[in-house]
Amino acid sequence: MLTSAIGAAVNRDKHERSDRAALRDLPRLGSPGLDHVAAGLSIRWLGTAGFALTSEDTTLLIDPYVTRLGLGDLVRWRVVPSSEEALSRWVPKADAVLVGHTHFDHALDVPSIARRDGCPVYGGSSLAYLMQLHGLSRQAVVVQPYEPREIGPFSVTFVPSAHSKLLLGRRVPAAGEITCDHLDRMVPRAFRCGQVWGIHVTVDGTSLYHQGSADLVDDAVLPRGVDVFLCGIAGRQCSPRYLERVIPRLDPAVIVPTHFDDFLSPLDAPMGFTLGVDLARFPGEVGDVSGATTVCVLDPADTVYRSA
Repeated sequence: MLTSAIGAAVNRDKHERSDRAALRDLPRLGSPGLDHVAAGLSIRWLGTAGFALTSEDTTLLIDPYVTRLGLGDLVRWRVVPSSEEALSRWVPKADAVLVGHTHFDHALDVPSIARRDGCPVYGGSSLAYLMQLHGLSRQAVVVQPYEPREIGPFSVTFVPSAHSKLLLGRRVPAAGEITCDHLDRMVPRAFRCGQVWGIHVTVDGTSLYHQGSADLVDDAVLPRGVDVFLCGIAGRQCSPRYLERVIPRLDPAVIVPTHFDDFLSPLDAPMGFTLGVDLARFPGEVGDVSGATTVCVLDPADTVYRSA
């Protein structure tokens, strides 16, 4: 048993070194020749699957999660409130929040942001229930598939999607809707997955598609020819032929991998990597499907900005 544990630790360290080298060496979105965003649009990665998109003084947040509760918070099943300090430091004022599903690492901070900024939040029925628990029902908007919504200069469409089956390739973790009836019992495990959405955002001729978990609904209508695919890559190995299924349909110019970082450590700590994420292998996997798609990365809190 000790030998197995040592072997696992050595292998993890080897993978971390490879992933760290890949993160260092991959091109950055917005570098010369990779400026696939509109003039005046900023894209900021908030870690995990979270992003802030800003254009013409309007800011959209997608799956913002910066509280980054630790492993001890998970194993003790304790209720962890949003970190006001982390929200203040990392999350800009929002005009709207878009939520792809309601696991804690996508939705825990959403009610606090909505209360702070007085903005609407868009997502499924599980998100609306979470907002109700926080006394914020009026700010919750339950979306319908393929129904465009105009938010400032942005047009936003929610596309039915699926979560990767991370539990031995058979089950989605914490599947189903949020049913907890009191905030005093909203431990991380109580944040159930709920409905899963891909989020298509267009602004000033730029098309972006956000998928927070590495699976999809095969008969869903996906936008084709997107400029930037914000692609959650954790768990992709649990979704058979995931890249072969999604890349030809989106036909993205650029893929920005996300949700590969260790979301159990603070944003200002040295970046770790989700166990088994294999960021280093991802560019080769993309290349096996499409030679016309470039893999770029962003560092947490980086901003891509194209001047007007």
